[in-house]
Amino acid sequence: MSSFSDLIHSDKPVLVDFFAEWCGPCKMVKPVLEGLKKKVGNKATIIKIDIDKNKHAANTYRIQSVPTLMLFKNGKILWRQSGVPSVGQLEQLINSNL
Repeated sequence: MSSFSDLIHSDKPVLVDFFAEWCGPCKMVKPVLEGLKKKVGNKATIIKIDIDKNKHAANTYRIQSVPTLMLFKNGKILWRQSGVPSVGQLEQLINSNL
């Protein structure tokens, strides 16, 4: 398994969902990400990070509210948004950063 650092330094876009088990809106992101995966396939990597189990990552990226989604490529943050985005918005974002 790749480390988080290895993943986000990939030349393939990596969408990270910072979430928490207790967060209601976070549960609404899951079907969005499942729909996105069907549309983009292997063009992007999609991972979920539980902020309660990964406090270091949450602190490193200053996650103050969940859900927060971030898009990384080559170790750089290309996009960041808190809240629940649409599948279309995320698909457009990934396709424009391939």
